[in-house]
Amino acid sequence: MNAAYTKLLQCFESIKERVPFKPKVALILGSGLGEYGNTMNIVATVPYSEIAGFPQSTVQGHKGQFLFGYVGKVPVVCMQGRVHFYEGYPVTDVVLPVRLMRLMGAEVLFLTNAAGGVNTEYAAGDLMLIKDHICMVPNPLMGENISEFGPRFPDMSDTYDRKLRDIIKESAYQLDITLQEGVYLQMTGPSYETPAEVRMARVMGADAVGMSTAVEAIAANHMGMHICGISCITNMAAGIQTVPLSHGEVQQTADRVAETFSKVVTASIIAIADAIN
Repeated sequence: MNAAYTKLLQCFESIKERVPFKPKVALILGSGLGEYGNTMNIVATVPYSEIAGFPQSTVQGHKGQFLFGYVGKVPVVCMQGRVHFYEGYPVTDVVLPVRLMRLMGAEVLFLTNAAGGVNTEYAAGDLMLIKDHICMVPNPLMGENISEFGPRFPDMSDTYDRKLRDIIKESAYQLDITLQEGVYLQMTGPSYETPAEVRMARVMGADAVGMSTAVEAIAANHMGMHICGISCITNMAAGIQTVPLSHGEVQQTADRVAETFSKVVTASIIAIADAIN
């Protein structure tokens, strides 16, 4: 049996008795956005450290636990902190949490992240709806295909579900929240991109750049999930602003837009759950 599949099943066996319901939506909270979990009606919490073989979050601002709760009446499993390729994990471990949430029953993957703005029309504090991505890290589907999940060559034409994007845009409009829409580029990190790399990203068609998300979307798409995502533009990328980049800046900007972020995510989750019933 595929080693990654075996490890995933072991993790599922370790946690399945602690899953209080079948989640409808899986939500991943990015850097500085973890406090959204406190707005949910939480019914159970499972630290990653209590799941056998599960990768651990090591980055400041990532609490490292699953939250099971409700957004409105929607049952949600929420990752309060993710794991990243730059932490030294193989890419199969990076996407293991997404696959695990799919095994729990989640149909929708709602991705969030903190990102650097590549599009010069953006500003720190903007929210960007992800319409597509460019992945500059190893593809998580490399190696033996896990046929129980999906085909050897999955289509990626509409990875960020157009219907879900329309729902999120309408939710933001109803809340009078301005929402950018663009392409997200994932690089490895942990160093921030150089000005030359940012110029390259712009030429490639990216509007924002970060260190997560694309590989998670690839794995979820392989498993047949509906996918959507929002980037919080926490800083303008290197070469656009003159001050050095820092993780502290990322967290400060995320804190500043936390209320706006919370409103649009909550309204979108409720509307998405209604749409896919």
